[in-house]
Amino acid sequence: MKKLPDIKYLPDDIDLWYEETQDVEAFDQPQEKPMPPLIVNEIHPSLRYEGLYNSNSFNEITLGNTDNIDKNTATKFVKGNYKIEARLDLHGYTEKGAFSAVLEFVKDSYIQKKRCILIITGKGLKDDKRPWYESKGIINQALMGWLNNPEIRPFILSVAQAKQSDGGSGAFYVLLKRQRNSNKTEIF
Repeated sequence: MKKLPDIKYLPDDIDLWYEETQDVEAFDQPQEKPMPPLIVNEIHPSLRYEGLYNSNSFNEITLGNTDNIDKNTATKFVKGNYKIEARLDLHGYTEKGAFSAVLEFVKDSYIQKKRCILIITGKGLKDDKRPWYESKGIINQALMGWLNNPEIRPFILSVAQAKQSDGGSGAFYVLLKRQRNSNKTEIF
């Protein structure tokens, strides 16, 4: 980098500067008006869990168990005839990243009043030492445990294996609870 030359002031320049600026007066600076105090409304959490917990909230979710929903809904859900309103593809995620993504996805889907969501875990990498039917991915195996996490378990009614056209053994349908319009289940 090129060095800049030092600027040297000649005594004549300084004398001239003082002479020219001798009669200059400072302006009065305008006074700033004081800001009114900041008033922050009470902050409410986006999710209220009180109305979500019931006796079924504490039962462990198992794949394909539809005991807590009516027969028509259960049949439609297990056959994959529910409209999929949101999808989460976990291909390329680490186990920790996938867990966080599932947690946020389920909560966000519930807040957005979605009913049936699809979580695609993938089938896992093929292991040459094991037969093809024993090969399972880490995320695929961990998903049911994650869905039983106390933070998201209250939002879920049922989980079923996806149809082959939606991902087969590498994807899962998740049926979320319906939001009721009463004071107990208000979420906002």
